[in-house]
Amino acid sequence: MTRAVSRSFVFLAAKQGGGRSLGVKHARSERALAETLRRDRMVLLRTWKLPGWVSTEAPFKTKDMLALNEQLGQLLARGVPLVESLEVAESVVRPQQRPRIERMREAVAAGSSFADACRAAGGFDVVTIAVYRAAERTGDLAGAAAQLAETARRQMKIAGKALTLLLYPMIVLSIGVIAGTFLLTTIVPTIGGALSDALGADKIPLYTKITMSVGLFLRGHWLIVLAVIVGLVIVLGLGRAVVARAVGRVARVVPILKDVILTQESARFFTVMAALSRSGVPLADGLGVATNAINHPTLRKQLERLRIKLVEGGVLPRLVDSVDALPIATRRLLIAADRAGDLDSAFDGLARDMGDRLEAQTQRLMAALEPLLIVLLFIMIGSLVLSIMIPMITMSTRVMG
Repeated sequence: MTRAVSRSFVFLAAKQGGGRSLGVKHARSERALAETLRRDRMVLLRTWKLPGWVSTEAPFKTKDMLALNEQLGQLLARGVPLVESLEVAESVVRPQQRPRIERMREAVAAGSSFADACRAAGGFDVVTIAVYRAAERTGDLAGAAAQLAETARRQMKIAGKALTLLLYPMIVLSIGVIAGTFLLTTIVPTIGGALSDALGADKIPLYTKITMSVGLFLRGHWLIVLAVIVGLVIVLGLGRAVVARAVGRVARVVPILKDVILTQESARFFTVMAALSRSGVPLADGLGVATNAINHPTLRKQLERLRIKLVEGGVLPRLVDSVDALPIATRRLLIAADRAGDLDSAFDGLARDMGDRLEAQTQRLMAALEPLLIVLLFIMIGSLVLSIMIPMITMSTRVMG
């Protein structure tokens, strides 16, 4: 059975209370677009189909995944049919995602499996699709949706910690750069020029002359400097994958920070494994999917090797001991859980424990960052202040002498 490919449309519609609305939406056809607008109390007047390579559909974010799966878990557990549950779910996601949910509902109503409908609609990762597919085989789609909602909630918490780590130093450094630029381009040349007139240019220290020259150059050629900065930002944006890999390699060897990164990746791994295991995905298949969800090269390589040897007939307790990127307590817990036949609870518990550990490590890292940032700000601002303080001290000494 073939499905219509979703396209982007520029549309002109009449509002119910009068007036016109011009916008862009994603839909399978003009008819589907008209139906979508009708639910928004608008009448489609005209459309312009955008080229196929143009995509205006917003990405399916973790927040949307949380809202969708929470709604599905609640409704399906109470016996509401999947098609009707998806119709309700359209109201809890962002408006940009409603056409995607509508396409899923239409595909399920036409006889497609829910996992296939998600894959066709786009925006769902391999972990989510694998969980849905396994849940459809076991008949527990409601439980899978609830587990995925919990997974999304944990991932949002992990992402929030990572964002905090990035935002704090960026804000402090931005303030330092703005203050330093103001001092360098305004205060230093002004006071430095006055001191030069008072003492004579030959009496001004070399460091002060260099600082004044840099400030005057920046002030006189700010358009060129701004263009260079914009160009560098564009280059870094185009090569962001290379930059990210380089930053990641450096971060993984920095004390304290490397532990935070490993804990973050471990938390993501166990969160995904908990969702897959609860949905009945076999351990080897779950390892294959969950390993692709982490970026730490050492941990990923060890887990891939564990999966290969497990498929070849290896014994999990012995294989787990070889994953030395994980703490020894974590490995011992997994070994005990495997012997007890309760890996599901172990994965879930480790996901929570890693989340708590990540929070504690983040607080320690923030405590270590504060004095480092203060020292860095002193170097940035203090060096500029010294460039004008040194000749002022020299002048006051001569006056007193």
